Amino acid sequence: MKQGKVKFYNESKGFGFIIQDSGEKDIFFGSRNIKETIKEDDKVQYIIIEGSKGPVADQVKCCD
Repeated sequence: MKQGKVKFYNESKGFGFIIQDSGEKDIFFGSRNIKETIKEDDKVQYIIIEGSKGPVADQVKCCD
């Protein structure tokens, strides 16, 4: 799994972005890609899948 930090998350609109620890471009995630409650500045783990508009983070969850 990849790791990063939640840069932005708008729960009411259902999307956000993660700053990737790898230094790659920030990655988008939608609320349906979240496995547990998260908020801005949380450290998270995720996998990358191909969405309809490019790569997205999936199975997003807080790091242990």
